[in-house]
Amino acid sequence: MKEDPKKQSHLFKKPETCIFCNVVNNEIERYVVFEDSQSIAFLDMKPLFPGHVLLVPKMHYSEIDQIPGKTIDVLFNNVKLLSKAVESSLGADGTFIAVNNKVSQSVPHLHIHIVPRKFKDGLKGFFWPRYKYSSKEEIEKIKDKIANAIK
Repeated sequence: MKEDPKKQSHLFKKPETCIFCNVVNNEIERYVVFEDSQSIAFLDMKPLFPGHVLLVPKMHYSEIDQIPGKTIDVLFNNVKLLSKAVESSLGADGTFIAVNNKVSQSVPHLHIHIVPRKFKDGLKGFFWPRYKYSSKEEIEKIKDKIANAIK
């Protein structure tokens, strides 16, 4: 897929109002749990549960498709590292890992949530209603649309 050049114009400029860029640049109070050359992880100030961590790339990218492959590799290796650390350090049974892309993004700087979970903690998986496909034909049609877009 070819990227729209208009969408690329902000990639290497820090937006004046991006709170996560301010975190990256140590311009506001932050509670860093991990940092490397590509990313930084810090405690969410309004956590779902204590220990809810946000991992952000240091470079400002608002959407996942803007992030170069090498940076994606680093980010998701760091997700794995942080997930294990959150579980072991907090005695969690597992973690919830989520990325909002455009829709429901409270801060338009890509960020990955790593949330400690306990069985029966009250968090209901996805936070929105689910629905069933109306037929096998609908499933096949949607599957084919997505698979063809990848080709």
